[in-house]
Amino acid sequence: MNELIFPYGGQLVELMAGDAHREALLHEAASLPALTLNPRQLCDLELLLNGALSPLQGFMGRADYEGVVADMHLADGCFWPIPIVLDVTEGLAAGSRVALKEPGGAFLAILSVSECWQADQMQEARQVYGTDQAGHPGVVFLDSLGKHYVGGTLQGLNLPSHGDFTALRLTPAATRAQLAQAGHSRVAAFQPHHVMHRAQFDFTRHVAQENDAGLLIQAIAGVAASPDHFTRMRCYQALLPHYPHGIAKLSLLPLCPRPAEVREVLWRAIVARNYGCSHFIVGGDAGPGEIRRGNDALTPERVECMAEHFNTISVEPLFFPRMVHVPELGQYLPEEYLPPGQAAQNLSAEELQQRIRDGREAIPEWASFPEVVAELQKRQPPRIERGFTVFFTGLSGAGKTTLSKALELKLMELTGRPVTLLDGDVVRTLLSSGLTYSKADRDLNIRRIGFIAGEVTRHGGIAICAPIAPYRETRLAVRDMIEPMGGFFEVHVSTPLEVCEARDPKGLYAKARAGIIKDFTGVSDPYEKPHAPEVSINTGHLHVAEAMEQIVRRIRTDGYLA
Repeated sequence: MNELIFPYGGQLVELMAGDAHREALLHEAASLPALTLNPRQLCDLELLLNGALSPLQGFMGRADYEGVVADMHLADGCFWPIPIVLDVTEGLAAGSRVALKEPGGAFLAILSVSECWQADQMQEARQVYGTDQAGHPGVVFLDSLGKHYVGGTLQGLNLPSHGDFTALRLTPAATRAQLAQAGHSRVAAFQPHHVMHRAQFDFTRHVAQENDAGLLIQAIAGVAASPDHFTRMRCYQALLPHYPHGIAKLSLLPLCPRPAEVREVLWRAIVARNYGCSHFIVGGDAGPGEIRRGNDALTPERVECMAEHFNTISVEPLFFPRMVHVPELGQYLPEEYLPPGQAAQNLSAEELQQRIRDGREAIPEWASFPEVVAELQKRQPPRIERGFTVFFTGLSGAGKTTLSKALELKLMELTGRPVTLLDGDVVRTLLSSGLTYSKADRDLNIRRIGFIAGEVTRHGGIAICAPIAPYRETRLAVRDMIEPMGGFFEVHVSTPLEVCEARDPKGLYAKARAGIIKDFTGVSDPYEKPHAPEVSINTGHLHVAEAMEQIVRRIRTDGYLA
């Protein structure tokens, strides 16, 4: 059996309690104060317990934390670039023992608290993330943390539970055993958190073969288990058979990324080493709108700094270059190796995503494997096959119910997709009968409507919503909820107040003017007009049939109707 690179620090530090002590510790955990961890904390805990963060023995104490923040070294001098601490909202007493749980209630570990302190997170932002400017991803990350940090040793009871891709969720020890059994002594790690296409495939295959190494694709599977997560994993699985037999292995890495540039790269390289990797591919994994290369995404000074630290951790960096496809050769090459006079072509991540989303242009096989494209199309079918929501908003009496019922019939005529009408009055009766008309309850009512519409849209149906929805912020929240799942068309029924009040089919305006109804939209409570609705309709001037024509035309223009 071939020898892999040894773990960082000399040995894997696995923090799971042995069978002889586990039952007693579980019994003790039931009597201890308990802390339920959030998804980010669960990622850190799992990597600590399974040895991926060797040589750490638990969450960092203050001396280790301050050393890492200041100059990327633990108190004992060991190089380490990223703070690994347990953040809490309130301090815990030194010497106490705390049970750590997952949201389902299972005990994961007992933490023996060595110390607890209030961190200077602005200093951490400047040192680790390079800025304390509000809005920077690193500052946003720190803002989400509790303001007290806890250090201490861990006794592991259970690894966090996962219901998906369990065969791919291997510990460092299990991964090392499989890599060695496959005959690898040198292994290159690639840690993508976006779909891999042909450029990434060609480069990873090339560097593995050039370095006589295996390839470990460590798909980042940290905080969010969104539908995109499952699509991405199936794309990796579809890609795997295209590698030469035995060269590539896929695993899931429960790592929560930190937007810390060079520090994060080095930290992830240490994690890769603990899984048995001697080489680490830097870059090449950007999504749309992001820098995608490893060698020109950083300044020369940073590359030099990174290379020095890679020497310290004894992992060889492999920088992902700008790749272009050469039709005459039928393969991707680094741009600097393009033969003189040879034509090159490329499709950016944005273009690939746009073609899949629109479904109007085929994706050539030189850009992505058909099996990968097929998985992406399942997640994002052409717009003509996707669900969408039409969200009417306007004053009481503006004509929302009339328009929504007419649109329901028109869409049932035009498409075979199921149509669900969520009228404001009906929803109030069946879904939100316990809510008042306070601002908070109005917001909750609209968010409930948005949630249901999002589910209808996600499953390829058409949702028509017709609430008053007076508050702009809440409407934007509903849009943000639905747009990742399909189309969203806001229709402002802009019929003026005086017309609505003259109609007053339910006598509500009269009661509001008499003071019988409080906080009535348009009278004693504001209606915030949409800034940029997809369609605006004044039913005082427009016939229902004309309104339907406008709405359907806009939906067709955006590609959701034939």
